Amino acid sequence: MKVKVLVAAHKQFPMPADPVYMPVLVGAVKNYKAGIAYQRDDEGDNISARNPYYSELTGVYWAWKNLKDVDAIGLVHYRRYFYVSKPHDLDHVAKGVDYEHFLADHDVIVPKKRNYYIESNYDHYIHAHPAEPLDKTRDIIADAYPDYLPAFDMMMKRRSAHMFNMFVMRRDLFNDYMAWMFDVLFELEKRVDITGWDPYEARIYGFVSELMLDVWLEKNHAIYHEQNVS
Repeated sequence: MKVKVLVAAHKQFPMPADPVYMPVLVGAVKNYKAGIAYQRDDEGDNISARNPYYSELTGVYWAWKNLKDVDAIGLVHYRRYFYVSKPHDLDHVAKGVDYEHFLADHDVIVPKKRNYYIESNYDHYIHAHPAEPLDKTRDIIADAYPDYLPAFDMMMKRRSAHMFNMFVMRRDLFNDYMAWMFDVLFELEKRVDITGWDPYEARIYGFVSELMLDVWLEKNHAIYHEQNVS
């Protein structure tokens, strides 16, 4: 099995040595820093210019449209990885053989759930961000993907979630997830006016997508493996 795990980064940073990892410079269309020998997300079919609003998702969009001849695709961050042992440093991140082992019996690798205990995923989101994008995401799913609505509503009521937009999954599932997620997010762009929003809150599509992964996992009955993240 050929696995490729993207490492989303916006600057030069120490990277794992294992060849399973592919550093990707996200927002590269607006990033003119010389000497960064990472895969750029502004090549081929891309949404690199939307990075201020989509964050690391511009990297996975590039992979969805342009990365060929791989059996599984994943996403981690330049400061957050899947780990197989301690200490949590670059020598102890999951390697290609670890991902192959996990994927032999599972569809998807995800971070261990983050538990909120006293509030639901919906309440946690709206306490940190404006509610409008998440509410309109529900409207879009109700309109375009009504079979996903029970999973969405259940996910919003839960008090735990797989966060950080981190995963590794089989290519066929990755293609399916990307098609669904970006279809919803591109429609959300049309329904939400973020004019005047500060740069942090303008990253709404990245924030909303963090909760979409569990909706997709639930609806599609994906068999997942939870792995330590730090």
